[in-house]
Amino acid sequence: MSTGLSQKSAEIVRATLPAVAEAIDEVSGLFYRRMFAAHPELGTHLFNRGNQASGTQRQALAGSIAAYATALVTPQGQLPEGMLTRIAHKHASLGIAPQSYEIVHTHLFAALGEVLGDAATDEVVTAWDEVYWLMADTLREAERGLYARAGVAAGEVGATWRPWEVVERVEETGETATFRIRPADGRPAPCFRAGQYVSVRVELADGARQIRQYSLSGAPGDPVHAVTVKRELRPGAPAGEVSQHLLDHVRAGSRLEVSAPYGDLVLRTEDAHTPVLLASAGIGCTPLQAMLHQLVDEGHQGPVISLHADRTPGDHALREERERLLAKLADAHAHTWYTERDGRMDPAAVTLPAGLRAYLCGPLPFMRALRAQLLERGVAADRIHYEVFGPDMWLAG
Repeated sequence: MSTGLSQKSAEIVRATLPAVAEAIDEVSGLFYRRMFAAHPELGTHLFNRGNQASGTQRQALAGSIAAYATALVTPQGQLPEGMLTRIAHKHASLGIAPQSYEIVHTHLFAALGEVLGDAATDEVVTAWDEVYWLMADTLREAERGLYARAGVAAGEVGATWRPWEVVERVEETGETATFRIRPADGRPAPCFRAGQYVSVRVELADGARQIRQYSLSGAPGDPVHAVTVKRELRPGAPAGEVSQHLLDHVRAGSRLEVSAPYGDLVLRTEDAHTPVLLASAGIGCTPLQAMLHQLVDEGHQGPVISLHADRTPGDHALREERERLLAKLADAHAHTWYTERDGRMDPAAVTLPAGLRAYLCGPLPFMRALRAQLLERGVAADRIHYEVFGPDMWLAG
């Protein structure tokens, strides 16, 4: 596979990048309208309808293409590997087939030609076509590897989804519940790494099949997996479709369609004495809860610092389990902020041991602010790992 643009295409992309970047949001909006008109099932059974309505999906596509093209034509530029890895994992969790890139190409370049008009000369289109296929081939190759490791037949209808049964529902808060699930097809539960997520596909009242990702919040070695779901409440907008469906309708004995585990935010420690920082806000605690389980199960001896921010104690999901797990560790330190009482998280007074690895999960502004604070305090950038769900994940780097 080629690893870079041809010299001629690089020159054209570099010259046209400002114009394309300015138009790419309009291009991506038109792209989605054209694609959904030709393939309406994609709008109801694959893409997140909430993100489509808000425009965040369009912004994510525009941002990822612009970031990739910029890296290709920047001298000594580095490809946004973190962004590409996150996209590949998300695509695999959705069951994106290799041939889907042909559909995207058809409608994306039709939209590009329509928006740019006479500026979309044959040379310009050819150069940007090269950009697209470099990015697409990189993603397809990564996704093939992910499918192979998960034992999933890429592109085979239904291969992504397995039936799982809810064996227990635990009410965590008034708007949050943990669903403990096990495979309903007689095969063992797949292994996962602490920090990974699964996709859950549900059929809604209007017949649409919508998919959302939820972190696995239990112990990686437990044959019964756990997903903790919070009702997504957005001021001025409807509650999240899938979280609302799960919390309103799913009980012990219910069946769910669930993907294999994916996600690149995974616990990595050099040895049992590596200092670990786990920092979360709201429901961002879920992947870090799995990491706590793993640290306990491995008998971790190094310092473990757990930071969490929530609105009130009553909104803090998995709080008692967090306390129980931390109590089992040899050197654990917990710090909690409730915004209605304490204001925003301020870790300035928290001692940070040298050589720590930090794991962050929560809203994007929370993680950006915390990452900046950690960098200022001397934590190396390559030792700060984070997870964001939704279209923000494309641009979180």
